[in-house]
Amino acid sequence: MTEFTRRKVLHTLAASTAIPLIGMPHIARAAEFELKYGNNLPLSHPLNIRAQEAAERVAKQTNGRVEIKIFPNNQLGGDTDMLSQVRNGGITFFTPSALVIATLVPVAAINAVGFAFADYDQVWKAMDGKLGAHVREAISKVNLFAFEKMWDNGFRQMTTSGKPIEQAKDMAGLKIRVPVSPLSISMFKALDAAPASLQFSEVYSALQTKVVDAQENPLPIIQVAKLYEVQKNCAISNHIWDGFWFIANGRAWRGLPADIQKIVGDAINDAGVKQRGDIKALNDTVQADLQSKGLSFNKTNPESFRTKLRDAGFYKEWQERFGAEAWGLLEGAVGKLA
Repeated sequence: MTEFTRRKVLHTLAASTAIPLIGMPHIARAAEFELKYGNNLPLSHPLNIRAQEAAERVAKQTNGRVEIKIFPNNQLGGDTDMLSQVRNGGITFFTPSALVIATLVPVAAINAVGFAFADYDQVWKAMDGKLGAHVREAISKVNLFAFEKMWDNGFRQMTTSGKPIEQAKDMAGLKIRVPVSPLSISMFKALDAAPASLQFSEVYSALQTKVVDAQENPLPIIQVAKLYEVQKNCAISNHIWDGFWFIANGRAWRGLPADIQKIVGDAINDAGVKQRGDIKALNDTVQADLQSKGLSFNKTNPESFRTKLRDAGFYKEWQERFGAEAWGLLEGAVGKLA
């Protein structure tokens, strides 16, 4: 028997018997459930680091029955593409920001109401509590399953190339880039600014060429996109908080056995809570880095902004658009707005 034939016979025997042959390499068993997860962030982001930890925990606790494959950094397409894929079952999991999923479930944008949250304590009181449950119920009606714990995308801050923003009157006539979001546009108009909706890829050049004078984003985005090169001041305004809903295709989720659902759910929710701490710590280091690169920081008077929005009818308008029940749950966590 030639060496090639002997190896072929041993391989056939190994494949056909439940008892491993001595000296044969271990043959990896395919997972019973292969779950694909897509997102728009780089592998180095805390969201992907914690998601990888969750995937490893799930694989271990299910003895390899479940494999979660992570596709970061828009590998599977942009947000709109991945939202479509998770709806039709092309992927199992996706983490859209609240403003992205709001294109399907309008009430999901309620956490982005301007100057609603004073701090993270209020954010998690609302989103881990009754308001979050209300939004998850709405998400379930479009055949998606939202996990209990929302992941953090941070508070948004405003930067300018001109004078610093300290109170609401400093917004008058300010040409500021905002996302393509009705809620954001409405808020900045109510503050007497001149909002311009541009795709994020256009922001740097628009600031550089003075098409706009200001923009608003979480600090890590300002850092990564090097916006400090074309901006001078940063107001710690915390004007909008946004997060990621970790969602699953409803049919795929319901198709998992109850014990698997429990293991996956616990792992993802625990990872989400850890990721919140990561983002908080990251923001502290990012501010120091941005200051070293020449960006000046100042605090704002949030009450002046709330008063302006209240007087302009912004809160009243969005109370009607979101509905009395959802708005009541928001005010239950943050206090009276409208």
